[in-house]
Amino acid sequence: MFAEEIREHLINELIPFWKRLKDEEYGGFYGYMGYDLKLDKKAVKGCILNSRILWFFSNAYLLLKEEELLAYAGHAYQFLKEHCLDPENGGVYWSLMYDGAPKDTTKHTYNQAFAIYALSSYYDASKDAEALGLAEELYRVVETKCRDEYGYLESFNVRFEPEENDKLSENGVSAEKTMNTLLHVFEAYTELYRVAKEEDVAGRLKFMLGLMEEKVYNKPLGRQEVFFDKTWNSLIDLYSYGHDIETAWLVDRGLEILGDESWIKRISPVTGQITENIYKRAYTNHSLVNEAENGVVDTTRVWWVQAEAVVGFLNGYQKRPEHTEYLEAAKDIWDYIRQYLIDDREGSEWHWALDQDGKPLKKPIVEPWKCPYHNGRMCFEVIKRTRELH
Repeated sequence: MFAEEIREHLINELIPFWKRLKDEEYGGFYGYMGYDLKLDKKAVKGCILNSRILWFFSNAYLLLKEEELLAYAGHAYQFLKEHCLDPENGGVYWSLMYDGAPKDTTKHTYNQAFAIYALSSYYDASKDAEALGLAEELYRVVETKCRDEYGYLESFNVRFEPEENDKLSENGVSAEKTMNTLLHVFEAYTELYRVAKEEDVAGRLKFMLGLMEEKVYNKPLGRQEVFFDKTWNSLIDLYSYGHDIETAWLVDRGLEILGDESWIKRISPVTGQITENIYKRAYTNHSLVNEAENGVVDTTRVWWVQAEAVVGFLNGYQKRPEHTEYLEAAKDIWDYIRQYLIDDREGSEWHWALDQDGKPLKKPIVEPWKCPYHNGRMCFEVIKRTRELH
């Protein structure tokens, strides 16, 4: 029932919503819909938004095998190829004007990662060798321009000269390295390795697993740290519950794709502990609270945190089937999503966030960060994983 409901939601609600955002005139997809459900066709188009839409339609096609979905992915691919990529300096811009002209020419490692992730999936769906070539080109950009001896750097100007990381820093700190960017480079390289099986990519995945184990994961506290200086010293007491449960299953996925038993043995206890701690510390009132800074809990229920919790707990159950409470938590959070987070107004999608009483915050329905990546991926993962359970 759980998976059937999610499949129906994907097919009848999520996919049709994002199809309607296709920009036939200027390419790509429209970049903004306010809480009032008014679509702004002249809004900035975030390159992360476009990459995530490309990833979404590619994976929707791989799951459902409907040719129309591949055509939507192709539409996003053309826009990425023709507008998001910088032909002079390489890499992907941060954002574009509605007509595809560059708006914010910042080059952020996080953004390069999502383009690699999307292009790798699109290659899997389309078998278009050009897409894989672009993914590999961006991989080389990240490896030559976006890291130092300690790991992955964050933000650069158009020529890949370092600049302040205001895009992914918050809570009053400016971080030279972040758990978030590291996680999504790992996610992107996992997908690239899955489709291309290049050994140097495997080597970088193992390097990142080592960083997660030794620098990012705080073993005494049983959580990941979030913001760091150049050499991975934590800058703030912040516990990001959504990122931790997302990390648990994305790292398990990376371990599966790598297939290296020594790394599985080393890292699986960490992902297991992260999952258990999130279940005990953040899962309350049928949902996940957002984060805790200096021990003070933010009780906002954010859309992506709930989506990742469903997948994370389902993954936790599959890895350790004796933990039936994880499966029950995944189903319970889906019921919460269905009841409160999915916006039942015609022409809408999910609310951005709710207060602790389940009342929506009046934030946009679509904007550069609000996209079909987290909730769409939740649908794909639950459908595929529950097939495996039967």
